[in-house]
Amino acid sequence: SLNCLDWSLLTPATEEMLALAEEVKGRFQGDPSFEYSLAEINPEAAARLVQSGKEPVMKEEARLIATIEQIDRAVGIVPRGAFVKTPLGSVHENRHFEGLSLVEAKKLSSYFHFTEPTNLKNKTLLEKADLDPSTDFLNSLEHDIPQGKGSWSIQLEKGGSVVVLRSLLWLGLTFYHVPMTKQFGYVYFGTGEKNLDLPFML
Repeated sequence: SLNCLDWSLLTPATEEMLALAEEVKGRFQGDPSFEYSLAEINPEAAARLVQSGKEPVMKEEARLIATIEQIDRAVGIVPRGAFVKTPLGSVHENRHFEGLSLVEAKKLSSYFHFTEPTNLKNKTLLEKADLDPSTDFLNSLEHDIPQGKGSWSIQLEKGGSVVVLRSLLWLGLTFYHVPMTKQFGYVYFGTGEKNLDLPFML
């Protein structure tokens, strides 16, 4: 939206958009038609694009689309059990999900990345023995790098009635869950820049 009254949907991100957005650094300009010249930002990446017959420029609208996709892939999360995987492989909202208990809600292992899993097969047989294939089919936050609470901050709000997780990798991403209820979600208010200084902050 340009005026916070009229809204339009963004197109889906392509892998090419995501690759270009990785090269662009700095704050957004606030103008969807603004063009970033990769020749000024990253001459090597611009030269590779020219060789492959593509323009070494990126519009801000495309960068916004790619950044939203990057944030969703990296820190879009859901509580354990909120979604189930059927034996046929499709994923559905779990109608029997009644929320995490307060004890479980305080653990990073109770939250999953809501993206295609990448490292599930690396677990040992002993670790897999405690997993339920219908609910534990996504990557857990406890395996995020830096491990432990390195890339996430967990806090209790409103006298412990709301659990809030904040991403330290994408500053401005806040996830909330009300234990013992189906209420959860996340929102991002930030500059659209990944916190590349995270390893030095720990």
